Amino acid sequence: MIKRLIISRTDAIGDVILTLPVAGLMKKLHPGLEILFIGRSYTAPVINACEHIDEFVNWDELSGYTPRKKMEYFKALHADAIVHVFPDRELARIAYQSNIPLRVGTSHRFHHWLYCNRLVHVGRKKSPLHEAQLNALLFRPIGVKKAPSLDELTKLMGMTKPAEVDDTCAQWLDPNRFNLILHPKSKGSAREWGLENFSELIRILPRERYKIFISGSVEDGVALQGQIEAWGGNVTDITGKMPLAQFIAFINKADGLVAASTGPLHIAAALGKTAVGLYAPMQPIHPGRWSPLGPRAGYLVLDKRCNQCRHVNHCACIESIKPADVVLKLDQLRA
Repeated sequence: MIKRLIISRTDAIGDVILTLPVAGLMKKLHPGLEILFIGRSYTAPVINACEHIDEFVNWDELSGYTPRKKMEYFKALHADAIVHVFPDRELARIAYQSNIPLRVGTSHRFHHWLYCNRLVHVGRKKSPLHEAQLNALLFRPIGVKKAPSLDELTKLMGMTKPAEVDDTCAQWLDPNRFNLILHPKSKGSAREWGLENFSELIRILPRERYKIFISGSVEDGVALQGQIEAWGGNVTDITGKMPLAQFIAFINKADGLVAASTGPLHIAAALGKTAVGLYAPMQPIHPGRWSPLGPRAGYLVLDKRCNQCRHVNHCACIESIKPADVVLKLDQLRA
């Protein structure tokens, strides 16, 4: 019987969010189970906001330990099982050296053949399944018999414990309008819709119905400064204005968000906000694999193959999504 389970996912925010439902699934299958989640420092606010996670293990802090101290730390966790959702070679080795009884990983990584004692044959790149479903299949040795439906996984997201938004940020929100966050940049994690499209979207959104915020990192704010000034009084600039925990809290108090396939899109969807994702029809980054999961989440993508855009920096396909269609999608998801 498994009493303490470690889930390891040490990559980006969106990847972590699409792993959270499997924690809820494990608690459903194994009542009383304690779940520890290994992640990076910058994803801690996401993991800590999930009701299914009992303890966050900071991999960035552990990385500075000596090999012996890492092993001692993992032994002290008294875990019965670890599932390597993200295949980190060093983590797999430490789990092996720490004698965690059940060590699960994909068979598609050689180091898992060395350090794991249960291998799961899950190929992601050409699979028709969603990322959250592929994550769930890695838990076959712990009771998952088939890929859960996206509806089931959406209900198991568990993002119910965000921090409270501070008073200064809360004052930016308008209780009489739809508070919409636009997140134009992606830090290279996704194909972008383009500033011309965001400009047109801002122009056609009725001011009496929408209050618009522009979000992003400090670097995004610098890059967008001229454009944000051109948008003038139509927008409120919140780029680089708050740490991630406060940004999550702000999204939770806002009403909706529009972005490409980025962490903020998945955060908004998981929090139950109106979330519109903008996608390129290209494997493996298409919405069939990476669509946002949430009760008011949706996406827009052209119905075509996008191979012509694969080797260029911009994507004509995602840029061809019409701003008017984004407005329509927002209205549909809000209804």
